[in-house]
Amino acid sequence: MQDPKELLGRGWAFPFQFEPARGSVGMSEYEENIRQCITIIIGTRPGERQMLPQFGCRIHEMLFTPHTRATAAVIGHHVSEALRRWERRIEVLKVESWPEPGGAIRVQVEYKILLTDAIQSLV
Repeated sequence: MQDPKELLGRGWAFPFQFEPARGSVGMSEYEENIRQCITIIIGTRPGERQMLPQFGCRIHEMLFTPHTRATAAVIGHHVSEALRRWERRIEVLKVESWPEPGGAIRVQVEYKILLTDAIQSLV
């Protein structure tokens, strides 16, 4: 009988790496693959991928805006929108974002992996 996690997927590890023991490309799988894909979606600007120009998250548009609660709310919306569109293996439960004293905006994503019903969080 096949392990249900097998359906969560596998892919090249992010960031790209080689496995020194075998000399092969590093891989990620299951929950870690989903976590890495979320990172890729959020870190990619729309238009950056030539063959899929809509792919990515619009948070980069907010780079030079004041780090306020309003900006954090817009960033949270962009993250939620991008994940709902591009990561079909999860259900986004909650996205919280807030400005930090040092000038950064922190984003926390809570999501459920649809196949296993496991709830995960990523900051």
